[in-house]
Amino acid sequence: MLNIYLARHGETPFNADGNRYCGKTDVKLNEKGISQAENLRNLIRNIRFEAVYCSPLKRAYKTAVTAAPDQQILVDERLTELDFGRWEGKTRSEFIAEAPDLWHNWNTAPENHPAGGTGETASGLIQRLSSFMEELHTHHPEGNVLVVAHNAVNRFLIAHLIGLPLKNYRKIRQENSVLSCITYDINEGYILSKLNCKGVTNY
Repeated sequence: MLNIYLARHGETPFNADGNRYCGKTDVKLNEKGISQAENLRNLIRNIRFEAVYCSPLKRAYKTAVTAAPDQQILVDERLTELDFGRWEGKTRSEFIAEAPDLWHNWNTAPENHPAGGTGETASGLIQRLSSFMEELHTHHPEGNVLVVAHNAVNRFLIAHLIGLPLKNYRKIRQENSVLSCITYDINEGYILSKLNCKGVTNY
């Protein structure tokens, strides 16, 4: 059995400022984000990981090296956050006011419409995440693996693996530096076994 632990990076100045969309914009953790990453280290201290993977963006990498300081961190470009196009650096209220049709298209069929009009489609994201997952299963058929990534990446990955329509990805919440877990069983497939766990007692 394989347990894939998903963590979103700690808080950034974009998150703190009205939840501005970061996407591929490479912002760093703020002080609260660093503290959250340290809390994540405490959260996972009793879990033995076969490997730790993370996005190359600074906020994810800093979270990973802080949370798992004794592990080799395997950086994978495929875990980079979704490209939000013209929405990058803006709050939802700001970009909806500018072009409400883009938000409508994204909400109803993100697999066919690029985020922010010029960004990435959900189908494109799922394609690169599926490639990552195929290699993950090849290298780690069982055990525990930690993946430190991003809000949209984690939510779309969970939705895809458990069979939810991609348009429902926003119904899955991913808080900063807490753990979710997808368990893969050869007979039952993927199961969302934990979501946004904050305490070691959950394990």
